[in-house]
Amino acid sequence: QETLFPYIKDNVKEYLHAHWEEEECQRDVGLLRKQAQEDSSLDGAVPIPLESGSGEEELERVIQAVVDNVHWQMSLDRKTTALKQLQGHMWRAAYATGHVKGEIFEDVVPAIRKWREAGMKVYIYSSGSIEAQKLLFGYSTEGDILELFDGHFDTKIGPKVESESYRRIAASIGCATNNILFLTDVPREANAAEEADTHVAVVIRPGNAGLTDDEKSYYSLISSFTELFLPSST
Repeated sequence: QETLFPYIKDNVKEYLHAHWEEEECQRDVGLLRKQAQEDSSLDGAVPIPLESGSGEEELERVIQAVVDNVHWQMSLDRKTTALKQLQGHMWRAAYATGHVKGEIFEDVVPAIRKWREAGMKVYIYSSGSIEAQKLLFGYSTEGDILELFDGHFDTKIGPKVESESYRRIAASIGCATNNILFLTDVPREANAAEEADTHVAVVIRPGNAGLTDDEKSYYSLISSFTELFLPSST
């Protein structure tokens, strides 16, 4: 929220100018244009015209319409495929050039290495796409740490606030739900995972939303992965 989304808003125009002639960028713009047509009846919707000429002024007019459309969608926190696809490609370029790095708390990597040595498997489940997850962990402040994970899940498996999603994950990795520990900072997700008979710990980190007194007393809370003492895998 504080880094990746502002990066899109601040750099979308520059990115479009740099990549406009590329096939991937044109596909992204085509998807956004199609989405804009579907959104035409919505309040404040921003249409994206086709280029009707080849002049510099015409190109600028179309690019500005794409920029305005992206800003409008983001202001409404929309999750359209068209928007997510462009964002994903922009983030990929930003990570690859070092403009953005995934920030990893210093207790995380040593803890995961220890769990893996004990025979445990570690998976990521995020509302961010699998591609976005791989960028974050592939270009992190700790270097490329993708090797530490056995797999990735996003909301294609189901929403994080629905218990059925956790049952699907358990089935797909061949593990009983009560042999899984789910870490989250969102009580609604913790609740859904518990309903699926999954163990849960709620993680308190700088920048996370606060918890109510009831939530604090109900959930197991940790502020560092060093506080987790997990049984060895058998």
